[in-house]
Amino acid sequence: MERTFNKTAVIGAGAWGTALAYTASQNGGEVVLWTYKEEEAAAIRETRMSLVPVKGARPLPENVKVTSNWADVAGSELVIVVVPSVVMRSVAQSLADVGLAENAVIVTCSKGIEKDTNLLMSEIISSYVPYPVGALSGPNHAEDIVQGLPSLTLIGFEDIEIAKAVQKRMSTGFLRIYTSSDVVGMQIGGAIKNVFALASGICAGLGLGDNARAALSTRGLAEMTRLGIARGGRMETFMGLSGMGDLVVTCYSDHSRNLTAGRLLAKGMPLDECLKQIGQVVEGVPNTLSTFQMARSLGVRTPITDAMYDILYNGKHPSEALQELMVRDLREENVTE
Repeated sequence: MERTFNKTAVIGAGAWGTALAYTASQNGGEVVLWTYKEEEAAAIRETRMSLVPVKGARPLPENVKVTSNWADVAGSELVIVVVPSVVMRSVAQSLADVGLAENAVIVTCSKGIEKDTNLLMSEIISSYVPYPVGALSGPNHAEDIVQGLPSLTLIGFEDIEIAKAVQKRMSTGFLRIYTSSDVVGMQIGGAIKNVFALASGICAGLGLGDNARAALSTRGLAEMTRLGIARGGRMETFMGLSGMGDLVVTCYSDHSRNLTAGRLLAKGMPLDECLKQIGQVVEGVPNTLSTFQMARSLGVRTPITDAMYDILYNGKHPSEALQELMVRDLREENVTE
């Protein structure tokens, strides 16, 4: 029997969460958009728009209920989690307590690796709930989605039939969705690309030119692939939407908060001031720490991640870190070693 989803809940009403609630609304059915602050929920209910304004954005249809009450999430069959990675455990606990549908499935869109444990977001959620947990990841900025601009993304579950059911539920005329069973590889790509986007912003801020940024992205992809394979992902995943695709859009799009933060760091702005000026979560900062820790635990060579770790956590000047990258021992180009 084909799995269907009559009630969909989106947890997190930031730009991406609001965009996914808008997407889910296009195919009908009940959609709940949850945020932890009632004042945010009230503002979205009044304007029917994201709290992060985008020119040309389309309003949320009436079948999207905006709330801060967990009771409104109860009974949901499809739950899409779009919260910062650092609060994932508290959200997972709430999902365990709220009373989802017996046949519920959960999709994490949060891109991160938990520091100290090296756990992926799906693994954190699975430690709290008995439901299948998958991931959605790809080259998707909310700013394009809310304007109905054409985009592609990837949905992954170990059970590919569940992935296909979510694919059918969420696909629209402007969002084409592919499926995968490599949930680990998808999440590794989605988390680590943030580190390289920060580095891309630093390159841009230092005025290093197109050659340097292209080289950074290419070697970043190699680094991502080495670490992802060591963690259990498949090589072809890193060549696809949730790997190379997400890396490219995050390293080059002006919508990228990580890119913006890198530019500010290159100008000498302290990290705390960068984050305050951006005013939204910059996942590349905690992801640099967790990626560095994971690489050390797996014995994987990650020179760009190491350089970003030194810049963010050891106070090394970006120019000095760049010079150290350039004078390392010469090597044969190889993605997996």
